Amino acid sequence: MIDLDTINAAILQQLENDGRISNIDLAKRVGLSPSACLRRVQDLEQRGIIKGYRAIIDRKALGADVIIFVLVGLSGHLRKDSLAFEAAMDTAPEVKECHNITGSVEYILRVEVADLSAYKAFHSDRLGTLPMVGSITSHIVLGASKDRLE
Repeated sequence: MIDLDTINAAILQQLENDGRISNIDLAKRVGLSPSACLRRVQDLEQRGIIKGYRAIIDRKALGADVIIFVLVGLSGHLRKDSLAFEAAMDTAPEVKECHNITGSVEYILRVEVADLSAYKAFHSDRLGTLPMVGSITSHIVLGASKDRLE
């Protein structure tokens, strides 16, 4: 684990809240001069602590009103099965996240679709056709009290 001082921790918190904040504003918020703040940010980037910056898209504005967490169990436990499943999920635009997990199933997916009929099509036409998939359990999100992606 990387040991961060309080200033670097404050920089990361500010950038996580607003990745587009100007260096001048960031420096003011963390109590540094702009040049010292910029050096710290560049150091955090070079050390790989800051991996990048991105836009957070309002999926609902684009028509993705339904989020489903899908637990997927594979019927085989060979590496080729996992690789084939992951490759299939990489090409599925509905799948926003794919995590290999421990427990009773191998994967959890975050799926975003316009409505339940779009999910039914994904479930039947994409997941249901993969030969390595042994089980599918869907959990429809009713609401989110905390979502760092919003």
